[in-house]
Amino acid sequence: MSRNILASVTLAGVTALIGAAGGYWLASADDQASEPLAPAVERDAEVLYWYDPMVPQHRFEKPGKSPFMDMDLVPRYANEDGDVAAISIDAGVTQNLGIRLATVSRGQLANVVDAVGVLEYNARDVARVQARAGGFVERVYRHAPGDVLDKGAALADLLIPEWTAAQEEYLALRRIGEPALLAAARQRLRLAGMPESTISQLERSGKVNASITISTPIAGVLQELDVREGMTLAAGAPLARINGLDSVWLEVAVPEAQSQGIRVGQRATARLPALPGQLIEGEISAVLPEANAASRTLRVRIQLPNPDGLLRPGLTAQASLASGDDASVLLIPGEAVIRTGRRSLVMLAEAGGRYRPVEVETGRENGSQTVILHGLEEGQQVVASGQFLLDSEASLRGIVAPPAASDTQHDHDHGHAQPAPALHESEGRVMALADARVKIAHGPFHTLGMPGMTMVFAVADAGLLQDIEVEDRVRFAVRETDAGLLVERIQPLEKQP
Repeated sequence: MSRNILASVTLAGVTALIGAAGGYWLASADDQASEPLAPAVERDAEVLYWYDPMVPQHRFEKPGKSPFMDMDLVPRYANEDGDVAAISIDAGVTQNLGIRLATVSRGQLANVVDAVGVLEYNARDVARVQARAGGFVERVYRHAPGDVLDKGAALADLLIPEWTAAQEEYLALRRIGEPALLAAARQRLRLAGMPESTISQLERSGKVNASITISTPIAGVLQELDVREGMTLAAGAPLARINGLDSVWLEVAVPEAQSQGIRVGQRATARLPALPGQLIEGEISAVLPEANAASRTLRVRIQLPNPDGLLRPGLTAQASLASGDDASVLLIPGEAVIRTGRRSLVMLAEAGGRYRPVEVETGRENGSQTVILHGLEEGQQVVASGQFLLDSEASLRGIVAPPAASDTQHDHDHGHAQPAPALHESEGRVMALADARVKIAHGPFHTLGMPGMTMVFAVADAGLLQDIEVEDRVRFAVRETDAGLLVERIQPLEKQP
């Protein structure tokens, strides 16, 4: 029903151009000539049936007033169109209408997602400095958190008394010359927390040295410095934390509808307002497993190289991610798809200027192209511009696209039917009753975006009307069908509990 309403609104501006034969007349570019949208019909042609253009699915055997709207029924002639499932348009009118065709092609859907994020430290490039043995802080070098340090930069000097006895024991055993005992003594030095460089210096100099200078194991930013002169440290006490700057992370939020095809290892590019004109190539290092329920987005982490140290955490950046796969799919322009809310349609162009509505099942989109899963074949042509006017004309002629064949197969394959369409509620007053039909002056259907009016509705079950009388105030619920709005539930307001 929503598509029929849209069709009626679409043609509201051109109804004044309806010709005496019932065809639509549109002015040419210079307003000097007009041609009918459909071929003219001879007056003596046989009338097949009469119908209401607002509800074209219902046919009547005799002329008269429409039971749905306050208007006369329109005749449908036998020679108006040879194919009741398609409409035919003259080539000249097609040009005046600006109808543009597009070919259904097969290819790969390239989808580029743009997202904005903030640079962060690479949390995998972190070094923590700890005291390897208990001792005293003799000196702290003049550094503060936030300083950028080179690898090997001195942080503090420690005095570790227990190293004195262990070193003297090692030197004594070396003078004795017992290899097995010497190897055991050397191992004790290592277990006491003495680094290999200090042991090597002891072997070369032969002098006891219980002091050690703690230095940075990597280059980067000094994030924490938890040591002061005169402090007593236990083994394992934290001294400092350094974050490397060889690479940084850019975390962006990608809408879940565009996240399909984004994989770890794909290339990405970033642009920064702080570095105009520079394009930085990076790689997706992680697609985090949890989505943001509020914004319906996924967090994607991009790792960017930073050899010159110009990428500083906290800077904003815009990233472009190429999502997709190598699968070959059917593609049409996204503008060719007519979305009714319940299904998707296209106007299929055939030989001889004929057009028919076809239901399709759509897949992924990239803004300009849409993947077609079912309903079309490669090489067919669809209307990419002017399709809404053609769809309106098809609706007025009662031409409805049959359900896609894949729907039934899909339900059969999965062993269950598709969910029933949603119900839409309103209130109104009963104006008339007939066989399985009711005329109601109703208020708006807010969930449909449909204003209040007086309409005749078909009823899903005639038994629903047994307790309904003319002039009753009722609350009723309808669902959308290809034949219009169908009453599924109706109840007098005063009889509601």
